[in-house]
Amino acid sequence: MEIGMFTSGYQRYPLERAFRDAREFGYDYIELWGGRPHGFPYDLKAGAWKEVRTLTEQYEMPVAVYTPEHNGYPYNYMMGSQSQWEDAMAYLETALEMGKALGAEYTLISAGHAGNTATAAEIRERLNRSLLRLCRKAEALDHKLLLEPLTHFETNVCTSANDLAEILDRINSPYLMGMCDIVVPFVEGEPILDYIAKLGNRMQHLHLVDSNGVDETHLVPGEGRIPLPELMAGLAAGGYQGRATIELVTAYINEPSLYARRAVERVREAFEAAQQHQGSGGKNQRN
Repeated sequence: MEIGMFTSGYQRYPLERAFRDAREFGYDYIELWGGRPHGFPYDLKAGAWKEVRTLTEQYEMPVAVYTPEHNGYPYNYMMGSQSQWEDAMAYLETALEMGKALGAEYTLISAGHAGNTATAAEIRERLNRSLLRLCRKAEALDHKLLLEPLTHFETNVCTSANDLAEILDRINSPYLMGMCDIVVPFVEGEPILDYIAKLGNRMQHLHLVDSNGVDETHLVPGEGRIPLPELMAGLAAGGYQGRATIELVTAYINEPSLYARRAVERVREAFEAAQQHQGSGGKNQRN
């Protein structure tokens, strides 16, 4: 399984620091956070995408996933006026263009909170309209979208494997795929591996971190309550073939290098333990 670094935690440093660390620590790819000062879509379109491509070549570290910042200020396609929706759509269409320009396989989006006054029918209509438009853009670019569920602290639109599977069925586009941030099912009281069972080959990506099981805080693997070696074994047994990004965000922003190193070492250890478990046939070994 390829393991990626999410660059959000490096936002107080030049982006090159993230690429340098990713290579030194043994990551396989970059998931580029699309916020300033590093990967904001409109900055990339103005020419910064070339600088990022230079870093990918210099450090032999591809950008496999591009994740533009949205669902909060100032872009949330699930809330606001028609002009605000158009602005959010134009922003995400630009993000898709930049994901393609960076050589990423996917641009990753989620659905923000639709507001407390929105009805179920209104939420469904707005989500359909938004995703269909983005899928048309993705098809024109030949560049795929990933849709990420969020916790109920962050959205009232898509919070479960069932939600995601139903949305993918409804939109029915080969350019829209699903993914799982494992914190979401863990907090929402849902088995993480249900995403594989319910999405099948539409499950294309993971955000792999740890969780306290209480809120959306993303912890370094091994510092929360998720049994990571057993999860890795379950992913392999379930046939998951995609990538996994270690999504450390602002909890570790003061020392991103230290925690990025620790995180990938923990994940590699868990992966090795899962492989050993599979090699032993899952049986307890006794002396």
